[in-house]
Amino acid sequence: MIQREDEDISDVIKDILEKEGINIRLNAQCIGVEKQGDRIAINLDCSKGDNKISGSHLLLAVGRVPNTGDLGLENAGVAVDKRGYIEVDDQLRTNVEGIYALGDCNGRGAFTHTSYNDYEIVAANLLDNDPRRVSDRITAYALYIDPPLGRGGMTEAEVRKSGRKALIAKRPMERIGRAFEKGETQGFMKILVDAETKQILGASLLGIECDEIIHTILDCMYAKAPYTIIQRAMHIHPTVSEYLPTMMGELKPLA
Repeated sequence: MIQREDEDISDVIKDILEKEGINIRLNAQCIGVEKQGDRIAINLDCSKGDNKISGSHLLLAVGRVPNTGDLGLENAGVAVDKRGYIEVDDQLRTNVEGIYALGDCNGRGAFTHTSYNDYEIVAANLLDNDPRRVSDRITAYALYIDPPLGRGGMTEAEVRKSGRKALIAKRPMERIGRAFEKGETQGFMKILVDAETKQILGASLLGIECDEIIHTILDCMYAKAPYTIIQRAMHIHPTVSEYLPTMMGELKPLA
């Protein structure tokens, strides 16, 4: 579940959804679909739980493909990869001079904010002689469950895989005054820092207002500033963001 996230994030998201009445079945393979009156039944191959579930509707999430098949790209000589995404360089140029590819069709992000940033990169290069690049941007997105997940930079798993020395701080939302006040104490905030450069590597913030709070982390990352900038900052009380300096003071070696 939530394949790109750390396991602790996925586990809490699963718990949040189940508290909303959503029954999640993991490692279950659909082996048949049939009508039962005005309902739909699914036959499952699974290790536990009922092997048949029913409901009013069936939603299939089968992924996405770029809508590039009818653009005549082959006539223009524009290269695409095996999945149909238009191949681009770091400034979103295709292999054909004068042709750029922006948005979902280039496989460099499937979000509104990445598509708009694509436009900014191309406009800066074409009109302002400003050599902006796709590789300059930091991974950032939100998952709009309730409460939301705000993500920026590397996950804990990615940091571990990199082999670098790192620091980590983690704080449950039940220890955040604003979250307690709002009765929204599900989730937690996690921040990872490079132990040598002191620069923030990434953050996973799952909780109330975290889709906004993540930008405090992202701005510090873009500035390549040390985490001590946030640690020593005075934030407004009572907010969720005011606990970021506290967390920066609680960083410990990533075991």
